[in-house]
Amino acid sequence: MRIAVIGGTGHIGSYLTPKLVEAGHTVLCICRGIKTPYLPGTAWKTIRQIALDRDVEEATGTFGEKIASLDPHVVMDLTCYRLESAEQLVASLLGRIEHLIHCGTIWVHGHSSEVPTVEEAPKFPFGEYGIRKLAIEQFLFAKARKESLPATVLNPGHLVGIGWNPVNPQGNFNPAIFSDLAQGKNVSLPNLGMETLHHVHADDVAQAFLCAMARRSVALGESFHVVSPAAITLRGFAERMSTWYGHSAKLNFVPWEEWRQSVNEKDARITWDHIAHSPNCSIAKARNLLGYAPRYTSLQAVQESVAAMQLNEPI
Repeated sequence: MRIAVIGGTGHIGSYLTPKLVEAGHTVLCICRGIKTPYLPGTAWKTIRQIALDRDVEEATGTFGEKIASLDPHVVMDLTCYRLESAEQLVASLLGRIEHLIHCGTIWVHGHSSEVPTVEEAPKFPFGEYGIRKLAIEQFLFAKARKESLPATVLNPGHLVGIGWNPVNPQGNFNPAIFSDLAQGKNVSLPNLGMETLHHVHADDVAQAFLCAMARRSVALGESFHVVSPAAITLRGFAERMSTWYGHSAKLNFVPWEEWRQSVNEKDARITWDHIAHSPNCSIAKARNLLGYAPRYTSLQAVQESVAAMQLNEPI
């Protein structure tokens, strides 16, 4: 297959693009500028990198046509964040490709009602990101129903992988929390620490893209959660990480309004976004239809990422 990966050197693309090459496909890696991926590898020598600034090209109305002109069988879109972007791309690809696989987000669900949340659950997103992503998903599936657009949506959780900070047990990206846990310091968690996070290793997201392509007949017109086998509570996350470091966690539980005053505004905002969502998503549909089998639990994914961070800056 001839596959165009939009955002092919980013978080997911760094794992996905080489896997496609190793599977024998011809890969066109679309990125804003020619840059080094998160992970090196011999596969990158055979990958054609194409510098294409999506924002600039969309402003002139040429992005979709430039992707279509590459004559791909499959387009994997990892960088679509606005409905207008999806509309422009689809207008050029409709009738010209075999499969469009869009990277969405579990944020399309908003608050959890019944857990684990299934793909068919009513979606009431809040916050700009989730609202925009749901609008894109609904647009793609409307096109699939009415005009036979061969589209699939994969909705990952909190991305984890070597090269960037994972969401920590406080629900933000401050790496100092892992340092505090490693040193046996007291760590404060909001409320009772029972809100949930649902991580996924970027390698498992890459696996899901290949699964969706391989089982195209059952993937078309469908969305799938792409997360680890189980969500984890903030408290459980902190306790298990401390055990990994070789000691028991020292945790304080603080009411939200008081806790938010103990961190900077950015960390408080990110934590609130995560605990307000408290995602806990089922992967039964992806397992059964796509054969998705995540290699990493949430903790394994985070621990690998944190270990890589420690090599560069010891905790």
